[in-house]
Amino acid sequence: MATTYEKIATTTLGSASSTITFSSIAGTYTDLRLVCVYTTANFGIYTTLRFNSDSGSNYSDTYLIGDGSTASSARDTGATFIGFGAYPNGISSGQFNLVETDIFSYAGSTYKTCLIGSSLDKNGSGDVQRLVGLWRNTAAITSITIQTNGGTMSVGSTATLYGIKAA
Repeated sequence: MATTYEKIATTTLGSASSTITFSSIAGTYTDLRLVCVYTTANFGIYTTLRFNSDSGSNYSDTYLIGDGSTASSARDTGATFIGFGAYPNGISSGQFNLVETDIFSYAGSTYKTCLIGSSLDKNGSGDVQRLVGLWRNTAAITSITIQTNGGTMSVGSTATLYGIKAA
């Protein structure tokens, strides 16, 4: 069966912001896909992901990072967010980060998992990151917030949320 992507919403920042939020997400899809391209005017900024405004210690993630010459991995448990783009090292001013996130069974009654891929331009060197995240909550996801650890995402940064039917 073919998978069908349906655009739910797109946000393009008209002014610098530390957050992008998608709310009132209907439970009519099987999975969600979030695509974000952003840059920052601040050094060392990374972004995080939260569901349903939950800031409790209900998140875990495991990530791998490679830049062509070195690789590293780590994990966070009992965190208050899932690492998102350029996590945990951050990016420098003007560097672009492409982050693609698949959120599986977001409306189901089990814990929520997501798979995140991040590709970061570091003015010619760059790195890639793969992260698996877990939100230990059985509620349907009705809102998603992308938030910086300080500083802001720049004007023109975009995030698009897609619903996936028949995944």
